[in-house]
Amino acid sequence: MLRTIIKIMFLLIGATIGILLLPSAFELIPFLDNPWISNPYVAAIVGALVFFLLSLLFVDSLIHLMKWMEEKLLRAPTPDLLFGTVGMVIGLVVAFLVGFALSTVDIPLVATVAPLVLSVGLGYLGFQVGFQKREEMLTMLTPARFVPAKKQETEELIEKTSYKLLDTSVIIDGRIADISATGFMEGTFVVPQFVLSELQHIADSSDTLKRTRGRRGLDILKRLQSERVDAIMITEENFDEVSEVDLKLMRAAKKMGGKVVTNDFNLNKVCELHNVPVLNINDLANAVKPVVIPGEDMHVVVIKDGKEQNQGVAYLDDGTMIVIEGGKGFIGQAINVTVTSVLQTSAGRMIFAKPRDSK
Repeated sequence: MLRTIIKIMFLLIGATIGILLLPSAFELIPFLDNPWISNPYVAAIVGALVFFLLSLLFVDSLIHLMKWMEEKLLRAPTPDLLFGTVGMVIGLVVAFLVGFALSTVDIPLVATVAPLVLSVGLGYLGFQVGFQKREEMLTMLTPARFVPAKKQETEELIEKTSYKLLDTSVIIDGRIADISATGFMEGTFVVPQFVLSELQHIADSSDTLKRTRGRRGLDILKRLQSERVDAIMITEENFDEVSEVDLKLMRAAKKMGGKVVTNDFNLNKVCELHNVPVLNINDLANAVKPVVIPGEDMHVVVIKDGKEQNQGVAYLDDGTMIVIEGGKGFIGQAINVTVTSVLQTSAGRMIFAKPRDSK
């Protein structure tokens, strides 16, 4: 359909140019200067035919260009397009007024060329100014309110830290939905489109495990959307120059002034290196686990042997690993152990112990 429309446009443009220019061109060529060839209908047919042949050469390139422009415009936020268009209209109005003034000047080419150059230049300049200054224009259009300085700073701080950008791992993990239901995490949950695309790609994977994890993530998002209503937002923000989803997420967090919510230990460290605020679900889980103090006794079941010689491994109900020195001989048995030390990091918690009756 688009190809046909472009060809029709070429035909109409060719016919119009043929009527306007070809009769004068025929007069310059002696053997073509006759009433029949100079007929406007003949000129229209010749012009249309020439431009139809040109359309066969350039139609694919034009379709590709229009598709590219359409994709860019659809990705751009609506306020950006609105203020850019307003700026372009103002630029074209100014160009028209200046061009009208120059049309009275009797200088060759100025009256004809200057309006075209001004329209292109000022139209582009107006679009860029409107696009870049949209925040200031919004501020001007918003009614001013008197807010005390300290209160305004506090509101700005709250506004900047109210966005929580969810990464793929924390969505698939699912605990974010339970935390959200308790009301301990305020603000707006933000799911960038590139995270949603990655989640959908995982859900469409041929690997059964990945497909199950991806579908679980989509179910978690649906649950969050139904529970939080207006407190979850899907943003079209994208960074085409960056290929890694984690780097895009950090860019988005910096731009929006929000925090990254994750349970990925490596992403946690990278965010810290880039000075991006991060909330790690594992840190929260570790913080609310029952406190275990060195010297405390515990009753556990030794499951398997450890990495080091003569070690045994047991687990608490929450999945915390207990490494028991000298516990290899108690595999399959329930024994009392004494905690010797606790290692707690963003990657999890590990408890070291020894059998209580060991000397």
